Amino acid sequence: MLLNLYCKAAAAFMSFKNDQRGVTAIEYGLIAIAMAILIITYFSFSGSSSIVKQLNDGFSKVTSNLASWNSGP
Repeated sequence: MLLNLYCKAAAAFMSFKNDQRGVTAIEYGLIAIAMAILIITYFSFSGSSSIVKQLNDGFSKVTSNLASWNSGP
């Protein structure tokens, strides 16, 4: 009986150890995190605050145009 329990437990541990489901999702998640860190680092240290300012200005223009369009004539 104890040997049977040991065999079942060993088989369960081996199947858990050899299970590869979800590994690809974890790998893609790690790649996405690494890319985000690289992009943030690039924009932080490259002196590209003008790009961020241009994006903010563009979004402000779109917001003001939508607000004026929504209020009507």
